[in-house]
Amino acid sequence: MAQGKQAQCRAYLALEDGTVYTGQAFGYNGEAEGELVFNTSMTGYQEILTDPSYKGQIITMTYPLIGNYGVNTEDVESEKIHCSGFVVKERSKLASNWRAGDDLDAYLKKNKVIGIEGVDTRAITRHIRLSGAMKAIISTKDNNPKSLVKKAKASRSIVGVDLVKEVTCKKQYNWNKIGKHKVVLIDCGAKFNIMRELAERGCRVVVVPAQASARKILSLKPHGVMLSNGPGDPAAVTYVIETVRELVGKVPVFGICLGHQMMGLALGGKTFKLKFGHRGANQPVMNLTTKKIEITSQNHGFSVDPESLDKETVRLTHVNLNDRTLEGLRHKKYPVFSVQYHPEASPGPHDSKYLFDEFIREMEDGKKN
Repeated sequence: MAQGKQAQCRAYLALEDGTVYTGQAFGYNGEAEGELVFNTSMTGYQEILTDPSYKGQIITMTYPLIGNYGVNTEDVESEKIHCSGFVVKERSKLASNWRAGDDLDAYLKKNKVIGIEGVDTRAITRHIRLSGAMKAIISTKDNNPKSLVKKAKASRSIVGVDLVKEVTCKKQYNWNKIGKHKVVLIDCGAKFNIMRELAERGCRVVVVPAQASARKILSLKPHGVMLSNGPGDPAAVTYVIETVRELVGKVPVFGICLGHQMMGLALGGKTFKLKFGHRGANQPVMNLTTKKIEITSQNHGFSVDPESLDKETVRLTHVNLNDRTLEGLRHKKYPVFSVQYHPEASPGPHDSKYLFDEFIREMEDGKKN
């Protein structure tokens, strides 16, 4: 059982539209900027914090009490926290779980991430839903609202920015060394659970940096290629889009989240920014082939425009039941498919893990041909 320390100083959250929220600081003291977004998951805050897809963003948790089961060394989805800041209604001062090795306050301090509590997260979420995700700044050192709003306005937008280069691995490495199927995973900010799910299904996973060329990837003689999740604007990651375009038709390819968006772009489609994105573990998606509903884990702010895709080449496979946005696609000729959500979950439901099994079947069929 770990005991957190009471936050001592004020913290401020200022939005580019002039809205300012005041609360108590926890975690690291300082100042950071990012796009303010919200996540509706009730649990899994450690996995959310360590998801590289949140690079450049300040996360607001809609569930009111965060931190009650602490943090541990097993539930991480990358080697560190990637978000710019963390906003909660109430941080639990008591971290009670047999697996807990630390509390949330200490964890944020260690990773130099600013937290703010004691703010109305319902009001923040409603504001984002009505006005859209926007640039913001979180600070424990500047108490001047006008100054903070000015900084928020001047901060970097994620639109048109390549954030993948800031989270991809520096060099190629083996996730594991034994497996029936060799999968090359293009790391655009991959969550560890993607690799875990592949390894559990008998795959030997080789992780390569996002800048790896199609020629380099094919030289590794993979049975399949995985496009990972990742942060930011997919249209800005032109080198991965070109790599995917060259891989189509040569090897089975499975894309997740950002990987889905880059797949859509590689197949001639376009992407657009959603008003406030989909972030949480309760997004309903319909499989258009089976007509079954999946409750999915999602984390993205961009989407593929289905009208921009060539229907002679691409089949739409999944749709979001909340806003009818595209959630999945498949090439009609080649073993190439992708989904906008996270079948590996972590956190979230396991409804969509069958997609990994489909990928395995694609690779097995490829070996027969």
